[in-house]
Amino acid sequence: MKLLVIGSGGREHALVWKLAQSPHVTQMWCAPGNAGIAEERLAQNGALVECVAVSAEDLPKLLAFAQQQRPDFTVVGPDNPLAAGVVDLFQANGFKIWGPNKQAAQFEGSKAFSQDFMERHGIPTAQSGTFTDPVAAKRFAASLGGRCAVKADGLALGKGVLLTTTVPEAEQAVDEIMVSKAFGTAGQRIVIQELLEGMEISLHALCDGQVAKLFPTSQDHKRALDGDLGLNTGGMGTYSPAPFLTAAELQTVGDAILQPWLRGCVTDGIDFRGLLYPGVMLTKNGPKVLEFNARFGDPETQVYLTRLENDLVELLLASTEGRLANMELKWSPLASVCVVMASGGYPGNYPKGKPITGLAAANALPNTKVFHAGTAPKDGQVVTNGGRVLGVTALGKDLRTAQTAAYAAVEKIHFEGAQFRRDIAAKAL
Repeated sequence: MKLLVIGSGGREHALVWKLAQSPHVTQMWCAPGNAGIAEERLAQNGALVECVAVSAEDLPKLLAFAQQQRPDFTVVGPDNPLAAGVVDLFQANGFKIWGPNKQAAQFEGSKAFSQDFMERHGIPTAQSGTFTDPVAAKRFAASLGGRCAVKADGLALGKGVLLTTTVPEAEQAVDEIMVSKAFGTAGQRIVIQELLEGMEISLHALCDGQVAKLFPTSQDHKRALDGDLGLNTGGMGTYSPAPFLTAAELQTVGDAILQPWLRGCVTDGIDFRGLLYPGVMLTKNGPKVLEFNARFGDPETQVYLTRLENDLVELLLASTEGRLANMELKWSPLASVCVVMASGGYPGNYPKGKPITGLAAANALPNTKVFHAGTAPKDGQVVTNGGRVLGVTALGKDLRTAQTAAYAAVEKIHFEGAQFRRDIAAKAL
């Protein structure tokens, strides 16, 4: 079976690494891939995964490549090509592809769409309002006492959310997004939610249009600095399982969100085949959805796929073909911790092209895998090529062991300006 994976980040490296283990796969391409993806080999025949110089957002070139190479199955990693309709385009041209279509990808592509969907279908969420006028937005923010999550409606690389605790902060956030256009056109419309308090967890569910199969718990760390301080990022690290819910409680929370969501999709004629990832706050009034994502989380993918015992090719095919009801997801009892190493300055401006050393030494440690996110090959070495550079991931018999192993691997890796949080999984411990 010939596979094409679309994307270039840490999530895509984890997907490629796991898909390459399937005995079904005889050839794999990744567009555009990264330096780590280019070193992965297929379990079936030892062939290297081939990185193709086509942007994940260049839909015409992706289709032209598919028409030339005829992959049997395509797997989409990032949100932008999904929102742009890559699934519809490939399906219209006779290609089998995994991921939600353009209509279904609106759950992530438009926060206003998903907020309206949740309110109409009784999915527990925050009190909110949607605005195109800054004056009305500020009035609503003031009615919440300035305790708000101010969100750009469109896609902003996971960074389009500003959290505020006072009215002047909230007004400044509205101006930053709507007037100064900090997130470009994504902020022409904004959603303002009441600031929910509690423990935040990442839920993941694999869907096939009829059935949603819930993953175990994980927890992401969005803020740049230790102690959840600093700016919001795309995610500085994660771990699984998170101890804040028992298996029974997870099922209860999952049902409270996924059952009305599935019913709502049927009612609204949305055929969602892919990965639904709700960010959930466990408040004193019960679980509430902060927002929906329509793809695997990054860096959650790194901890989930190191724990997943199924053949990922078989699961994603079942999701695409509407056969998930018969599939049982199998998970390792081991814990997994992923620490993101980022470029100096991230999530603001950062340099690129810094040489990275120690990757082989870190990967040689037991139960450890270094997933590349923003890397590129240059003159025979690996250099930085993004804000989040690496996802250093380790398994252990418990979270403490996995955390110790992940940080031991981080200490072996060096590049100029490297920054990382030192408290990933600390909340659980």
